[in-house]
Amino acid sequence: MESRLSFIFLFIVMRISAAEVVKKNLTGTVGGTITLREPLLEKGFLLFRGKNVALVRRGELDILEEIYIHRLHWNKTSGNFSLTNLQRNDSGIYTLDNKGQKMISFYKLTVYDAVPIPSVIKSNVSSNSCSLMCSVDGAEETTLSWYRDEKIVKRIRSAVSLSLTVHRQDFKSSHRCVATNPAQEKTLEVDVKTSCGHNDTVSRDSKDQRHHKILIGIIISIVCTVVLIPAVLIFKWKYIDQKKMTTRETQESVDMKPEVEYTEVIHKHDNKRSQGETLPDSTGNIDRSNLTTVYDKLESHRMAPKDPVYDV
Repeated sequence: MESRLSFIFLFIVMRISAAEVVKKNLTGTVGGTITLREPLLEKGFLLFRGKNVALVRRGELDILEEIYIHRLHWNKTSGNFSLTNLQRNDSGIYTLDNKGQKMISFYKLTVYDAVPIPSVIKSNVSSNSCSLMCSVDGAEETTLSWYRDEKIVKRIRSAVSLSLTVHRQDFKSSHRCVATNPAQEKTLEVDVKTSCGHNDTVSRDSKDQRHHKILIGIIISIVCTVVLIPAVLIFKWKYIDQKKMTTRETQESVDMKPEVEYTEVIHKHDNKRSQGETLPDSTGNIDRSNLTTVYDKLESHRMAPKDPVYDV
């Protein structure tokens, strides 16, 4: 076994001395995919850490290691190898020996964990500043950076959090927290006014909104007053005042009817008095200017009591 490895190593060394050599660095993330861009179209080998894992001959791919089945792919048209579903233990040196073109390519692959999405919370707020804390879960090989507009203002490597104090004059600038590793980058845009929730701009906007609401309330009150007062006056004139006038006219009509005053009729059996004998005046000073005197002919037989009728 050792003699076989020695032979392969010697063979590679000889091939390197006689062929063009290409060296490249590759980075990937767990679960991702990498592609070896140097084409192998006719025949050749793919080695990992000096061990042959696949070969191409007669236009067909032959995978020699079980762990690469369903993960290592070869494009017959482009001649490129691709490795999918990357794992951390896939990191290492890959050698592509292209016998058809007498070219040997070396790829140094480093597989990193996926970069977590950063999160930002406010840690301290005052009238003049706001402190923001950017953090990630699993900070291994991850770099955190704070950007203001397009400029880096703070950076730290392999840390779980990074704070930034934003002063009032920078509240309107754009801010973002960026988490990166050599293979991937995740960015979180931060609206300082929303995240902090307290600054002069927000206070001014709140005051403007309150003033706007008060102004709308005043306008509505004025409009209601202008509309309601005439309506009330019209209703009062049309219904209440006219009803009062009708009632008053009816009362005056009743009051204007002549009154009839009756005087006591004194019946006397003395026939000597004539019909036109003056009646005695009533006692007291009474205003009779609005009275009407009614005369009637009095006959004694009408006034005298009837004799009782006895049955025989």
